[in-house]
This record gives sequence, structure tokens and C-alpha cells, in this order.
Amino acid sequence: MPTRHRIPLRLRRQVIARANQRFEYCKAPESFSLDTFAVDHIQPVSHDGDNALDNLAFACNNCNNRKFDATTAIDPEARQRVPLYHPRLHLWSEHFAWSEDALMILPLTATGRATMARLQLNRLGAINVRRGLIALGEEHPPLG
Repeated sequence: MPTRHRIPLRLRRQVIARANQRFEYCKAPESFSLDTFAVDHIQPVSHDGDNALDNLAFACNNCNNRKFDATTAIDPEARQRVPLYHPRLHLWSEHFAWSEDALMILPLTATGRATMARLQLNRLGAINVRRGLIALGEEHPPLG
């Protein structure tokens, strides 16, 4: 019998399709990633999370590894612990925006700032992928 950690292939495919093959935190397309993709437990198994579709998000390994089993992080501005961005409960556009050149993700809220800090959404590799997407004429920033 599979453990709660193992996500069945059918469910993984649903998560990926729902995310339009883009990572749900940094918005990078899977097709341009050097890393393998992951299906993240938003509420980690270590914190009683399960394999329900609403608890799963498509995440690049960089974001997933930085998130680890956290559900909260410190907002660097207010220095208070706040919830991390939750792709099923929050709208990305309420917590983040794109810089004018579309290379940087800008935090708009305490949750956005804490998520940015924890997941390092503007790490050099992510910025380079965005720069490449723009140079190739790919859809970036993503619509919606």
C-alpha cells in the first residue's frame, strides 16, 4: 500500500495540468527548467498534510527545497511570522507582481515578502530563465 508521501501518477498529472505546466510559486515553465519538477505538499505531510488535490502544488525543486516543510516564514519588513503563499487559498496577483522588465517578482504583502525571502524567488537562476524566455519570445510573464 502506498505511503502518504507517494503521489500517484494520475494525481501528479492533475496537479501539473492545473498549473498549466508552470511552477506555482515562481511561475517558471517546466519546459525551460534545468531541474526536475516536484509536486509539493502545501501543508506538509510532517504537519498532517495529505495527498488531496487541494493540498498539492507544482513546484520547481529549488522552490520546493527552500520551502521544505514550512507553512510560515518571517516577513523581513515587519519581522513577524506570517503564512507562506498558498496556491489554493491565495491569488498570486494579490501577493506578487512583475517588475516592469518582467525579470523580478515583486512582493506586495507580508505573505509575499515572507515567501520571497524563504523561496528566494528572484535567485539568479530564476532571473536568467526569465531573461531567456523574453529573448526567445516565449510567454513571459505568464498570463493569469
